[in-house]
Amino acid sequence: MRGKLGRWGLTVALAATLVVTGGAPPVAAGPVGEDRRRLQVAVDDLHDLGITGVQGLTRVDGATTRARAGVGDLKRGTPVPLDGHFRMGSNTKTFVSVVVLQLVGEGKLSLDDTVERWLPGVVAGNGNDGRRVTVRHLLQHTSGIYNYTNDVAVLSSYEEYLAHRFDHHEAADLVALAMKHEPGFAPGTRWDYSNTNYILAGMLIEKVTGRSWATEVRSRILQPLGLRRTSAPGDRPFLPAPHAKGYQQWEPGGALTDTTLFNPTVADAAGDMITTPSDLARFWQALQRGQLLKPRQMAQLHDTVLADTFQDFIPGTRYGLGIMYIPNRCGGYWSHGGDVPGMSTANGVSVDGRRVAVLSLTTQLAADEAALAVYGRTFQLMDDVICGGRG
Repeated sequence: MRGKLGRWGLTVALAATLVVTGGAPPVAAGPVGEDRRRLQVAVDDLHDLGITGVQGLTRVDGATTRARAGVGDLKRGTPVPLDGHFRMGSNTKTFVSVVVLQLVGEGKLSLDDTVERWLPGVVAGNGNDGRRVTVRHLLQHTSGIYNYTNDVAVLSSYEEYLAHRFDHHEAADLVALAMKHEPGFAPGTRWDYSNTNYILAGMLIEKVTGRSWATEVRSRILQPLGLRRTSAPGDRPFLPAPHAKGYQQWEPGGALTDTTLFNPTVADAAGDMITTPSDLARFWQALQRGQLLKPRQMAQLHDTVLADTFQDFIPGTRYGLGIMYIPNRCGGYWSHGGDVPGMSTANGVSVDGRRVAVLSLTTQLAADEAALAVYGRTFQLMDDVICGGRG
């Protein structure tokens, strides 16, 4: 994507349109009523900032609240579903990292293993050297490997989107795009977000297990947690019903275009999964409550480094292994955003897993300034949910 914030992986490129929505509904007194009011005000605010459709969910100490604002289809004016499907984008990385860490806990590989050991000859050329890049470097974005999505045609313009939205992509070909470029830095010396790292992580899972990363995610995470509405769609370009449409603005001030349909193999293990707010909230709570990883692997998941290139717009953010730690007024919370053309995901879960918030936004804006306004309101909701009455 264009712009400083237009990197495929965070909820930082959101778009604008004019759709009128009603105000927040009356709420009952007490904690549950306050949770409902807080979420409804937040989704209304995000819609007022230009997001076509917003759906949100919060769960605080077992009490679940849902809210929506805007429309799910600009032409028809239909409402946004309360718990509809959406493309989670780079939140997929957290699922993939959990699978890798489970394999580590089973003794099937080590975070210190090199990429060359498992994928010989794949990371090579133009200064790239798989003998120096470890599994940990991939999961933590400290490999220095170039971000292949900078070179993907379908993300560059509306014309290219229309021409390439149904193209199939092989993981090895996506890595090959990155190998045409020199690495940005020596492995382990800096931090910078690169989707190529997780394409490689998906390939590594298949090499170790003999099964695709999507199959392993399904058997190790989705089925045990009962996440029946979460999936890795492969070549299927459609979203399951119900869902809101996604709208992309390719240039600042430009028109919104419907980008709901596209072949997500271009994202693969870096961001192709589909989910719902309730499923994603359940995943984050289960993860933080220790239901998916052993204590040692939980510690590895949460072993963070400063996210160097995010400091200008998310100061203090640190990155673990497929998970971000975002500081706030009551300490901080764990998260991983995600964006694909026309859709963005935001979430936050408390350290103890008792408080969680999930937002799905169905518009992306080309201008960084507008995206920052939306992002700031998103942060405010996460802080309010995670911190509650604490300040």
